[in-house]
Amino acid sequence: MSRKRYVIARCAGIGFAGLVAPPLQAEEVALEEISVTSDKPARRAGEGAAAGPNPPGSVGVLPVVSDRFSTVTVVSGAELARSQPTSLGEALFDKPGLSATTFAPGSASRPIIRGLDNHRVRILENGTGVQDMSDLGEDHAVPINPLINDRIEVIRGPAGLRYGSQAVGGVVSVENNRIPTSLPPGGVAGRVTTGYSAVDNGRNVAATVDAGSDNVAVHADAFRSAADDYNTPLGIQRNSFNESQGGAFGASYLFERGFVGLSFSHFDSVYGIPGLGSAAQRTRLDPVQDKLQARGEVRPLDGPFAAIRFWAGGSNYRHNEFGTDANGVEGIEAVFKNRAAEGRIEFDHVPVETAFGTLSGQLGFQADRRKLRISGAEGGLLRPTDTRVQAAYLFEELALGGGLRFQAAGRIEGNRVAGTQALFPADFLPDGPGDEPVESRRIRRFAPKSASFGALQDLPYGFVGSLTGSYVERAPTSPELFSRGPHEASATFEIGDPNLRPERARTVEVAIRRADGPFRLDATGYVTRYTGFVYKRLTGFTCGDTFDSCGIGGGDLRQVAYSQAGATFAGAEIASQIDLVPVGDGFAGLSAQYDFVRAQFDDGRFVPRIPPHRVGGGVFLRADGWFAQISLLHAFAQTQTGALETPTPGYNDLKAEIAYSRPLDPAVHGLSEVTLGLRGTNLLDDVIRNAASFRKDEVVLPGRNLRLFLTARF
Repeated sequence: MSRKRYVIARCAGIGFAGLVAPPLQAEEVALEEISVTSDKPARRAGEGAAAGPNPPGSVGVLPVVSDRFSTVTVVSGAELARSQPTSLGEALFDKPGLSATTFAPGSASRPIIRGLDNHRVRILENGTGVQDMSDLGEDHAVPINPLINDRIEVIRGPAGLRYGSQAVGGVVSVENNRIPTSLPPGGVAGRVTTGYSAVDNGRNVAATVDAGSDNVAVHADAFRSAADDYNTPLGIQRNSFNESQGGAFGASYLFERGFVGLSFSHFDSVYGIPGLGSAAQRTRLDPVQDKLQARGEVRPLDGPFAAIRFWAGGSNYRHNEFGTDANGVEGIEAVFKNRAAEGRIEFDHVPVETAFGTLSGQLGFQADRRKLRISGAEGGLLRPTDTRVQAAYLFEELALGGGLRFQAAGRIEGNRVAGTQALFPADFLPDGPGDEPVESRRIRRFAPKSASFGALQDLPYGFVGSLTGSYVERAPTSPELFSRGPHEASATFEIGDPNLRPERARTVEVAIRRADGPFRLDATGYVTRYTGFVYKRLTGFTCGDTFDSCGIGGGDLRQVAYSQAGATFAGAEIASQIDLVPVGDGFAGLSAQYDFVRAQFDDGRFVPRIPPHRVGGGVFLRADGWFAQISLLHAFAQTQTGALETPTPGYNDLKAEIAYSRPLDPAVHGLSEVTLGLRGTNLLDDVIRNAASFRKDEVVLPGRNLRLFLTARF
């Protein structure tokens, strides 16, 4: 393996080749062609790579993972430094197979994977859950600023099985070095990123520092982002401002056969909720989170286990929801609190030589607990809930000759969800004034079981094909079961169903990939059949702050009821690049992408809020430290709408970018590299509405924007 291509280091500790491969951190260096992260079969299962910075030359290339059963999208640290998103949804919005809720663009915008969001998309930071409340409501932000991260990986398909039934749609894994896994070269390394965007007067700055000596490595980071209300082709999007700041400190003890580390992080933010009613009431949220995480790994010299590793994390999260009442008096309408803890331990058994090939795998155990509480005027949305989950899982891979690999996986969970149920009339309408639902304490217990199987085969000309199948059961969550009242920030009156059954998903996925050479390809097609698909259904009624006000013309809040139905999701994602003309030490070439998802209930109705078909392409140049590209993404009109949902017009998003990276002598300049660039988005100033957003008819995405960015490394 040429060092010029990529470097694999030990101690990341969360990799597993193939069907259930989790996020892999790869340190990319001076890439000639394409940025590749890879789980080669020859590498021991679970042996990952240490996190590292994105070097010059890694910008603008297609991350293709050729030796995984899962579909993986990688957003490198270099791309994050150029685009400077302030939310995970913004970072992933235009990637094949991905979208975002954009309830409050730039702040409350959670990733959508293959048309699935909230309780079916699990967000991780360094191997443990983000432990926020963004899955409870689209108006809630994810407490992560992407600027301090080394990479973001999105894993969709059967790979989400590793992290539980709540990851049936996929996993968004944020990787950073807050718990160091290695000593930095030269003892100290770091980077500073800053930028300015014209569309919203946006200001960003983030800094990370890693240091170490002997057996101790330490990490520190800090960030601050701020933006005013942004411009659109239709004017200012009122109440769309956002501001966030935070940081972290972590330390690890490294020894010959492993490491153990601990980190503490803090995040706080304030942002407005755009939209007609929210802007008029000046609705805003101020999430704050403190999180403690631990991680470790040991590789015994002998015995049945090749590696033992663990992850643990706990956090306190809260946010207030502010707004003005009918008299123009501002106050706190609700206080949302979440306390969560999670732990996971895995054992990699030593590879076993069988008559068919080499068998490798791992056994894992996971437990987590989550307590939700809402108080204030909106305390009726959800009474206090307590969710506990224990799980065990087993993954095995059999590597046969001729480039053929098989994998099988299984997981079983025990879910206990305690809360207060509210029994509403079947038509969700009150009998008259004072009619409120009867409440009682309820505990639901579930035992979701999941399994998957896949085959992967090396093909001629560097292509790799895979076929996977999975069966996943998902337990309903506490908001789906026990919601029973108003949520002002999202302008909804939400009604749960305490009798929901487990959701079952059967998926078949086929893929072909090519990572090396002048032509790179990542193409995937899938079909998922859901039994008991849980979704938010608009009833057509509106409500005030209490149930007895519900009815036609009853208030400003749209009544939403959690319901179940059979559904089928089918789609495809394609991304490709081709190098055409040698230029200096690099190439000029073409890129292309296409994705779609079609989702229908068994009765022929369409599932609401599904992203549209999208197709795009462009030209790029990377050579001699320069990177430039021009691309156009076209989204078709979404006319396959759910009940009471309006069609969404299509749009064109033209982007252009130019950047220059120059290596420097640290002894002379104190820096090892500087990157300066300019990036333009929505250059046609098109009106962009997101078909997957509850607020698409009220909230338009930002108009024409220019962003100046600078990154310095030392």
